[in-house]
Amino acid sequence: MDKADVVIIGGGIVGSAAAYFLSMDAAFRGRMVVVERDPSYAESSTGRSAGGLRQQFSTRENIAMSQFTLAIIRRLKTIFGPDADVGFREQGYLVLASPQSRTVLAENVALQQSMHAEIALIEPPELARQFPWLCMEGIAAAGLGLEGEGWFDPPSLAALFRNAAKTRGAVFLHGEVDRIDVRAERAEVVRLAGGDSIACRALINAAGPWAGKVAALAGLRLPVEPRKRYVYVIDCRNAPEALHQAPLAVDPSGVWFRPEGRYFLCGLSPPEDKEPPAVDLADIDHAYFEAEVWPRLAARVPAFESVKVVNAWAGYYDTNTLDHNAVIGPHPDVGNFYFANGFSGHGAQQAAAAGRAMAELIVHGAFLTIDLTRLGYGRIVGSQPLLERNVI
Repeated sequence: MDKADVVIIGGGIVGSAAAYFLSMDAAFRGRMVVVERDPSYAESSTGRSAGGLRQQFSTRENIAMSQFTLAIIRRLKTIFGPDADVGFREQGYLVLASPQSRTVLAENVALQQSMHAEIALIEPPELARQFPWLCMEGIAAAGLGLEGEGWFDPPSLAALFRNAAKTRGAVFLHGEVDRIDVRAERAEVVRLAGGDSIACRALINAAGPWAGKVAALAGLRLPVEPRKRYVYVIDCRNAPEALHQAPLAVDPSGVWFRPEGRYFLCGLSPPEDKEPPAVDLADIDHAYFEAEVWPRLAARVPAFESVKVVNAWAGYYDTNTLDHNAVIGPHPDVGNFYFANGFSGHGAQQAAAAGRAMAELIVHGAFLTIDLTRLGYGRIVGSQPLLERNVI
């Protein structure tokens, strides 16, 4: 039987960040094994993310976690070397509000500003002046990221974390976990489908959309499940040049878009009762674009009345069905089983902070950088949601 001080289940951006920050902690001198069932990461949520980075959240913890990632990106070459690059495009977010949601938007912007986020509350006349390609019908205000928001390439950041952790001794193992032995309120052995097993002193669940199933292998309940999301790549020959410099825009209808080279990415999360089956990522629902996404896009941006879908893909959100916020911290009864799960579409931009939190909890027994206590498992036990109002 193999042995490790820490076993991390899941080698995507969250698991790789946890491995990196553990390896960088001078007080940690143990052995670390990361178990990943798909070392190509072809179907991982990390590789299928649209890569948004924003501070426009309604929860303090979410704002702080994204600010932590921003700080790393700002110092990327200092931390990882002169060739490090994650393609950060700092074009901002534009969160549009209807008359009904204006008050909530203003409250959110006030919170973000109190945390030193460079977010402005924009009134309709100024909004129309700055973004003449926008249809203003039904828009009462907008939150605009002046700096520190945009999008990046999550696989590149994950690879930087992963390679740095490997250099410092972390072992990345190809395998699938099919059982976790729990004895005396501790996760003791991780058993793999091929028959191998790893004894551990601590275990981190970083299994993304499959985190609920991994928790169940240890007899634990975690309300995290995969939710299939589509990203459509559209060509708009009539787009003015200003539209190619647009921020990532989020409409009150839920539809979002952003520039991508000479094309645009867009998407829309469906209502709960119309969730597509979480199977077969190769199966893209193009009818959903025609019936739901495109009409909303064209209503908000008239230039999008004439577009062509040139590509599309699907990926999974690791959705926390309780409140769409991450679960970060140990299980109250199985104290060496740590959760870094349920980011609900925010995982790429919050992975760094979650990884740092895992290292702090395991090595030092407490949150040191960002207090994420409210995101702990306790609210799962008590079914007490900590709701995030800005879910895209």
